[in-house]
Amino acid sequence: MRELSVYLEIKGAQKFIGTLRGSGPEDTVFTYDESYMSSPIAKPVSISLPLQAAPFSPTETGNFFDGLLPEGFTRRTVSQWVRADEGDYLSILAHLGNECLGAIRIVEDGSPEPSPSYEPLGLGRIRALAQEGATQSAQLVAEAHLSLTGASGKVGLYHDGSSGHWYLPLGSAPSNCIVKQSHVRYDAIVTNEKLCLLTASKLGIAVPHSFIIDTGDSGEGDVLFATERYDRKEYSDDTISGLKRPLRLHQEDFCQALGVPPVSKYERSGDSYLPMMTDLLRHHSTDPIDDIIGFWDMVVFNWLIGNTDAHLKNYSLLYSDDLSSVRLAPAYDMVSTVIYEGTSRNMSFNIGGEYAVEKVSRDNWLQAASQAGIGRGLAIDRLDRLAETLRPALLEASEELCSLGFSKAKNIAENILLKGGISKTL
Repeated sequence: MRELSVYLEIKGAQKFIGTLRGSGPEDTVFTYDESYMSSPIAKPVSISLPLQAAPFSPTETGNFFDGLLPEGFTRRTVSQWVRADEGDYLSILAHLGNECLGAIRIVEDGSPEPSPSYEPLGLGRIRALAQEGATQSAQLVAEAHLSLTGASGKVGLYHDGSSGHWYLPLGSAPSNCIVKQSHVRYDAIVTNEKLCLLTASKLGIAVPHSFIIDTGDSGEGDVLFATERYDRKEYSDDTISGLKRPLRLHQEDFCQALGVPPVSKYERSGDSYLPMMTDLLRHHSTDPIDDIIGFWDMVVFNWLIGNTDAHLKNYSLLYSDDLSSVRLAPAYDMVSTVIYEGTSRNMSFNIGGEYAVEKVSRDNWLQAASQAGIGRGLAIDRLDRLAETLRPALLEASEELCSLGFSKAKNIAENILLKGGISKTL
């Protein structure tokens, strides 16, 4: 039987909120701490885990806490290092829980509390992350004891904007950037993501600041993609290793908020995720009208560029520093997947009953709007506006990237216009 303490950062202070107890995923339960529940600052850690005295079931517990962990190669590698089964999220969290997405920290009872610090990363190590990909990022994840969700190789680092230097956060030190390496299977994936996010920003869709790290000759094997963490706030008065400590903001993805297990992040036939997501915003967002419109724009944009990997874990909610309000988080992981041979052409959830990018019609969008409780006139106006302005915004963004030396941006933009949902509107 293992016992892990769960902490939540609220207004910059670590608060003990509850305990994870179990011997494996089949019997692990989460229980809120009584003193936390009776305190005036008490807020639930998830919409799917409301404040209650009774322990949550293993299924309810796993749907949220398993969702904090990385997937794919990184998870397999870390599970081997800690000598745990890949499905044993409790054992993996005991090793990686010092730094999670959002404001959560998870510490195994009785384990030594590591001192927070930032370890300088030289250009050589940054270059190794770019060139060695998932292997190097998995090693950094294990060293830093931090957990980032997703299947791609990524690591949380600290970037000092004034000096441009990079650091590996150790112990409880927060990261302020998420860094992903270029994927060996998909050509120019870093340029692709930067192009899509830059285009989205030009169209008024909220995105975090991002930039490409060139560790060599601007070749695809020498670049990394860095995104400033939107779940980190202005620097506090505290310092770690002489660097200002960022404040953590809580977030949860739509899988966690809806109580859907990570393995079900892609919609299966018979499910209907789009109206579930808008209902969640309608009932829990501090500004539901603005967030539902913003969410609709993100869904439309992902269809226009042909992003068939925009699943439940690629949309999130972001909380204020005292957890009193919640809003739709900025868009992230926006990539045109359909430009690569062999990738799925089915959207991650149906649009008015249709999945295939090339088959989604105006009628499907009208049906999707009705299902989501969005006015049909408003929904179609947003669709038409984005469709009309995407091409000039995409070409402008590609020219900007080409001027910086990323010449493949132009070809990617042309492929998006040919293969994405935008091709149906031209």
